[in-house]
Amino acid sequence: MAAGPLVECAPAKVNLTLRVLGRRADGYHELESLVAFASVGDRLELLPDPDLELMLKGPKADLAGPPADNLVLKAARALAARVEGLRLGRFVLTKRLPVAAGLGGGSADAAAALRLLARSNGLGEGDPRLLAAAAATGADVPVCLASLSRIMRGRGDILSDPIELPPLPAILVNPGVHLPTGAVFAALDLAARAPHEPGPEAMPPSRGREALLAFLRAGANDLEPAAIKLEPVIAEVLAALRGLEGARLARMSGSGATCFALFDSARAAERAARALRADRPGWWIRTARLAGVNAPGRCRIRRSRSARP
Repeated sequence: MAAGPLVECAPAKVNLTLRVLGRRADGYHELESLVAFASVGDRLELLPDPDLELMLKGPKADLAGPPADNLVLKAARALAARVEGLRLGRFVLTKRLPVAAGLGGGSADAAAALRLLARSNGLGEGDPRLLAAAAATGADVPVCLASLSRIMRGRGDILSDPIELPPLPAILVNPGVHLPTGAVFAALDLAARAPHEPGPEAMPPSRGREALLAFLRAGANDLEPAAIKLEPVIAEVLAALRGLEGARLARMSGSGATCFALFDSARAAERAARALRADRPGWWIRTARLAGVNAPGRCRIRRSRSARP
């Protein structure tokens, strides 16, 4: 390992669509989701150290739970079990994304840990041991490993080839509630809606933004009703986003409670974000760029408005 720290960004994962196809025999749900990655996220460092450790800091660190239970350490141990003599080290996670928020933050952190360990140990991006460790760590970790837009299927473990999408200026909003994924799936009433069938129509068009927006409008997030039942404030967030000037589409991401709105330009997104911050100062509100190809490590890490200097 180099003498100084290695650094990776852990970009937020945003579910542009999310269909629940049914319940599997193993207790998980069969999903189909188009995901993109945002230009905001957590920051993870790996420093030389003979022991495996994790230190948490940042504005959301207090909400991330005990370090011993963090997916960063689970991912590191999963890779160490598959790579003899793997050099580990001390991780420092700057937690800026909301926790239990539908942005795949913990999975993104775990994927960043695997990328750091791969860099420090000379493992290639396609090393099967790296992919196996990601799958063993969590259902969303494989798609976060490369942080490229794809269609996720199965329980999240079946991934399409990367999909080129036009850049999508966006606002991400979380009202400050924690919504565990398991609770949302438990509240999901599969019998109350028409069944979905997976198929090639799930692939978005490779054309421009207008075609993509039309494709997205024809989709949905099937978990929205269950999440709103548990946390009615999500409906308030969606209504606020849909009422913003220039908003082209608003939807919940993942199992919530974070929602997003898409805009035609970064300037329009920033104007809308300023207006929403003035109206809802207690909400977590960030502008971001969602794109089909976001190289890990390039997402924007900025000081939270609530963080102390």
